[in-house]
Amino acid sequence: MQLEVNNRQIIKIAAPICLALIIPQFNHMTNTAFLGRLGELELAANGIAGIYYLVMYMIAYGLNNGLQVLIARRAGQQQYSSIGQLFANGLEVGAVFALTAILLTLAVAPYFFSKTLHNQEILSAAVSFIRIRIWGLPFLMMLSMANAFYIGSGNSRVLAVTSLCQETVNILFDYTLIFGKLGLPALGLNGAAIASIIAEITGCSVAFSIIFLKKYHIRYSLFTYLKPRREIIRNILNVSAPLIVQFLFSIGSWFVFFIFIEHLGERPLAISNMLRSIFGFFGIFTWALAATCNTMVSNIIGQGKEHLVFKVIKNIVAISLGCATVICILVNLFPYTLLHIYTNDATLITAAIPSIRIITLSTLLMAVAAVVLSGVTGTGNTRMNLLTECTAVVGYMIYCDIVIERMRSPLHLAWGADFIYWILIFGLSAWYLKSGKWKGKVI
Repeated sequence: MQLEVNNRQIIKIAAPICLALIIPQFNHMTNTAFLGRLGELELAANGIAGIYYLVMYMIAYGLNNGLQVLIARRAGQQQYSSIGQLFANGLEVGAVFALTAILLTLAVAPYFFSKTLHNQEILSAAVSFIRIRIWGLPFLMMLSMANAFYIGSGNSRVLAVTSLCQETVNILFDYTLIFGKLGLPALGLNGAAIASIIAEITGCSVAFSIIFLKKYHIRYSLFTYLKPRREIIRNILNVSAPLIVQFLFSIGSWFVFFIFIEHLGERPLAISNMLRSIFGFFGIFTWALAATCNTMVSNIIGQGKEHLVFKVIKNIVAISLGCATVICILVNLFPYTLLHIYTNDATLITAAIPSIRIITLSTLLMAVAAVVLSGVTGTGNTRMNLLTECTAVVGYMIYCDIVIERMRSPLHLAWGADFIYWILIFGLSAWYLKSGKWKGKVI
């Protein structure tokens, strides 16, 4: 429960998280490949609707990160009963957020899409998809809370098991419901939405089954404190709320980016969805290491070893940058092979190549900046995360407005917005950590 600062410990935490992230990203690649066989319209609509659902998921992700920080801090302090109180109250907060997101989506999403999308076929398909897909959010929310417990308490290897079960089910039902196999109806894009809901129910069930099978609920008193406690909920929200807003800004800006791309046409949107899938898959190493940085920094501070924080972050950045460099070389050597996974349209593949070159360069910057930002999260000052994110998003959106909306630049220049975003993220995060203002903060 009290972590050590060495590369072996980093890999021990990051490897299961990485495996857990690989599986859903592999599913997303498979899903996109299936829909790519239906046509550019399905690829485009899935890109818009998928990003919208990702925005809603950021509520769960923000709570996950906040709860993870608090649980890791209590683990470092060896306050095991406090972990149970945080977990139970976190579940209750998550349920309220999920219900609110569902109601908001059903009431507002169709109107929002109608005012922002130009292509009526994409609009119709995206609204139909999201009205189904949003019902998986409560199960995804509970799964996120369980994952926060597993990572924060040092049991991250469980994530690989839950993800494997979840995504096996997802791929099976993607194939059968999209194309109408094994006697099931061919539902096309909506079949992918239903398959994802079934998979999220599966993942949630497996995650909580393991809690009981391993008797974690007894060791950490996970369900002993089910009565909501105002001071604990306030503590969770104090850490998580800035993260939720931060991630909503982050993915929300990406959603707006895809809307801008839709204004360029159906083909640029289809290409962007393929690229999102490819680099979402290869970005898992960075995000796994970022989650590890979050947990290790919080745990080390909980042990009273603040002087080791920079060593943790530097070690993780080195590993992250090394992984990203290898990935970028491979992607640039075999771009046609990767794009053939999604489509056999040679003109579509050729049009995507310049954007791949740009994104691989920004991926190197992301490998450093994302880990440093997670180091800030681990200190517990999530308001600084929010300030950093807001500044980066403003720069990102200004670039998108000028380069995409006004200048109507080629797609590869549009993806150059990532450079603005990650440069600002790294600069502000590094400045805050070096300032030492995070030292002595109690959460």
